[in-house]
Parts: sequence; C-alpha cells; structure tokens
Amino acid sequence: MSISVSMPQLGESVTEGTVTRWLKQEGEHVEADEPLLEVSTDKVDTEIPSPVSGVLRGITVAEDETVAVGAELAVIDEDGAAAAAADGQAAAAAPAAAEPRQPAPAQAEAPPEAAPAQGAPAEPQSEAAQVQGGGYQQQPAAYQPAAYQQADAYQQPAAYPPPGYQQQADPPAAANQGPPAYQEPYQPPAPAPGQGAAQQPGSAPPDGAGPAAADEAPGQFANGAESPYVTPLVRKLAAEHGIDLATVTGTGVGGRIRKQDVLDAAQRGRSGAAAPQQRPAPSPAPQAGPAAPARAPAGQAAATAPAQPWPAQQAGAAGREPQGLRQQRPAIVPSSLRGTTERMSRARQVIAQRMVESLQTSAQLTTVVEADVTAIARLRDRARAAFEAREGVRLSFLPFFALAAVEALKVHPRLNAVIDAASGQVTYHDAEHLGIAVDTERGLMVPVIRNAGDLNIGGLARKIADLAARTRAGQVSPDDLSGGTFTLTSTGSRGALFDTPIINQPQVGILGTGTVVKRAVVVDDPALGEVIAVRSMVYLALTYDHRLVDGADAARFLVTMKARLEEGAFETELGL
Repeated sequence: MSISVSMPQLGESVTEGTVTRWLKQEGEHVEADEPLLEVSTDKVDTEIPSPVSGVLRGITVAEDETVAVGAELAVIDEDGAAAAAADGQAAAAAPAAAEPRQPAPAQAEAPPEAAPAQGAPAEPQSEAAQVQGGGYQQQPAAYQPAAYQQADAYQQPAAYPPPGYQQQADPPAAANQGPPAYQEPYQPPAPAPGQGAAQQPGSAPPDGAGPAAADEAPGQFANGAESPYVTPLVRKLAAEHGIDLATVTGTGVGGRIRKQDVLDAAQRGRSGAAAPQQRPAPSPAPQAGPAAPARAPAGQAAATAPAQPWPAQQAGAAGREPQGLRQQRPAIVPSSLRGTTERMSRARQVIAQRMVESLQTSAQLTTVVEADVTAIARLRDRARAAFEAREGVRLSFLPFFALAAVEALKVHPRLNAVIDAASGQVTYHDAEHLGIAVDTERGLMVPVIRNAGDLNIGGLARKIADLAARTRAGQVSPDDLSGGTFTLTSTGSRGALFDTPIINQPQVGILGTGTVVKRAVVVDDPALGEVIAVRSMVYLALTYDHRLVDGADAARFLVTMKARLEEGAFETELGL
C-alpha cells in the first residue's frame, strides 16, 4: 500500500515550507518515525519523520522547493509491498546461490610456507594499525633490515631485526622465514640534540596516526558500523572545526552525534595538538663522543653528531620571536569557510529580510543608561547555591533584568504596544509576553515567555533556561517563536558592553543588556560623602520606535529599570 507524505502544519501562522534536504533517497528503506527530510519555514527548521515503515518509492518535491501546507512531498510503499518484491528477488537469485563454488587452482598449489596467509580470512587494510604494537612496522627505517626496506621485492617483511635489537613481538605469519644476512651488528646513529624524538624518513606513523582511519568506507565509523543520522547543524559545526564525524562517538539516543560531542572532539584535538608544544625545550646536550671506538678502523676518528646551538633552534632567522614565547599563545585555527561560497540557509534569509524590513518600517534609535548592580551581585553570591538546588537552574543576572523590564512595562505601556499604520491606531497590550533572544547555530532566534509579568525570579529563570535549551536543540515550535510584545537581548553574554539592537516587528521596543563589569566609580556615601569605590556596573540600551515612543518616554522607562535594579530588593524573590 502506498502512503503519501504531506507538508505538515508547523504552526498557526505557517502556510508553507521549504524542503532543505532529503535524508533518504528513492529506493531506500525507512522505518516509522525515522527522519525522512528537513523542512525550513519562516519560524523554524524541523525534521519530518516517516509515517510508516517501508521503501521510499518517489520524491515529489525536490530540495530548495517551497510548497504549501498539505502538499505531497513523497510516496512510501509500506513494508508489505516491499517485502513481497524482496521475496521475488530472493527466489530468482536462489538457483545461482545454490551452485557450489570451486576453489581456485592457485590456492591449492600454494607453497607450504604461504599456507597460513592464504588460509586466513582477508584482513582489511586498517589491520595494519593493529600490528603496529610489535614488529618492524612502527620502527624507524634505520632500525629495519635492508630486506624489509626493499618491500617491493618481497611478499612480507623479514622476520628478524638486526642483531642487538630487542624485538617485542614477531609479525604474524613470519616464523618460517630465515633471517636476512648481516655482515656486522647494526649501530644506530647518534641523534642530534633536540631531534631524538623526531620521526625519521620511511618510518611508520605513531599509534593512532596510521592509515586505518583513511581506509574506512565513507558513511561508516571506525568499527565498520553504519553511521547514525547527523543533523545539518552538527555537520556544519564539524566542518568548521575540521572534525571527521566517523571518529566521533555519539552520546545521543541511538548513538546520535550531538553538538556537544563535536565540541568535545574539537577540544580534544586542540589539546592533543598543543601538547607537544607545551613540553619544555631540552637543554643543550654536550657534543657526542665517538659512536663506536672499539669497531672504528685503526687511526680513524669516529664520526660525531654535530650539536645544534640553542639559539639556532629557538630563534631561527634574525628578528624572529623565540619559540618559547610563541608556545604560550593559543594556536589559531582558520575556519573552513575561508575562501568558500555557500548558499544562505532559509533561516538566515528570513532573518536578513526581517532585519531590513524592520529598519525600513520604523524610526529606530537607541538610548543608553548605566546601572549599578552591586546589590544584585551580592545577593547572587548569597543565594546561588540554594536557588540552584531549589529551582534546578543557574542564577544569572538575566532573570533580574527580565523582572525589572516587565515591571517597567506595566508602568510605561507605550513600550508594550503595537502600531497599525494603515488605520492610525495604537493597541496597548494588557499582558507582557517577553521575547528572549537566543544565539543558535542557525542564527538569532527569539522564543517568547507568555505572561512574563506574572512570574517571579525563579519562574523567569526556569522559563529562560528551558526556552534557550530547546531553541538551541531545534525543539521549539513556530508558536514558541511568535506573539511577543517586547524583547530582551543579552549582548553581554559574549562580553559586549552595549549594543544598538534592531526592533523585532511589530513591537516598538527592544532592550539590550551588556556585560556586568567591576569598575571604579564615584559613589555618595552617607557618612563619607563622595568616595571612589569598586562597583558592578552594566549598560542598558533601549532601542525604540520613535513613531510612538519619544526620547523622554524611553528615558523614563530606563530610569524605572535602573532604580529597581540598583535598589536590589529581591530578597523575597530569592527566599532570603
């Protein structure tokens, strides 16, 4: 039975969607509720699951096409029809499978010493990484017998190392071969100072750097298992950090690779790359003596290894910084996007369009005040542990800013209104639906806290944490991203002092909060008068629509917020 997959209704205000990527191709089998394709709307990107288990018979809408809600996207044959077709193919292939396979003559005539290698199952190329723990394959070329260095003339490496070399383990299937002829014991050359650990030409790479990873088939992990589905956001993040997803172990449901898995892998990669640079440089070694005076010909001085002077190793060319100073700086990892061209995502196109439309729609300007939040900082220190234990979320400055904002909106309704330019009317909202700007991999998203004016510090903190987590994970619906009456954006979360944010239409105001910094300021002490003290300070930047809000209105709103924050009377809210 054929089942049609249609564009779902992804929100009350959503009427169409764009197919951004098909996760399954025609002819592939798909399980029920398995992600089938990705769809982008004006509000959110989401995955469309398969309604049934079966085979994807046809794709109706190609990638980057936009269709209305309810339009057919694909057709799936349920597992019953697919199983019948598979049974027919299996019956047709049965006679051929019943014929016995004749062994190859070459295998029957193999020499006795090659029998173990021929009788053993075929080993993948990545098996070389498993035998590098013993034998010559991980030894430098200078420690290998001449017969092994000329690998093109032999089927397998020689079985014995040079005399005097202690071998940890013999290579597989090499017990029947005789040792190569050596005229005299091998003497490795003395390494130059600072180069004792350097890898010599022709030597195998260290453990973990062999060809095993390169031999894996695309779309498979190192253990040969088929890689689970990876979201576009995770895939893009991996590309930016240069992470091979086949080497990442997913911690999500069903082994799915999450964003944090990629970030952890990138951190491990940076730590591993920086580890060799953090080792202290070796002190200058004394000039090496004769390498082998007992074996040197009479009357001839033994060769000595030239010692490199320390300045030549560290400074290099004239004017270059010593290496010891350069090692203290973090390595700069260029982005993989340099020198590339890519198509803007659907979400990025929508953001760009709305930002330009906002500036063209309203007369926007920004007013900034500075607030002393030292009292709040001290309250946070006192109540942080108990608050986190009670509410289950971290106590940041943002809930305090949100509470002060919604309280000020109740007093100054012009900032909580909407303009109908066509009719010349203004509607003042009777509730505060606070939008919280969230930085995501797809761009800036603004989920909405409904009736934020009815919540306390704990309720606002929980709502902010929940919406931020679900927005970054792509688990919010279009309805979660609409209906706001005022927006709060924390530009200080990335260290910015203040910003001039753009209004989220059709709202008439947006508040940007900067980072809280300690600074020496002049304060009026009742006992000492004007004194200089270290205080926790923050900038509050309000962008408003001058069509409705005047500069005096904006200043009054900010002064109300400033007084509430500087008063710091939140003990009851925090249970103190």
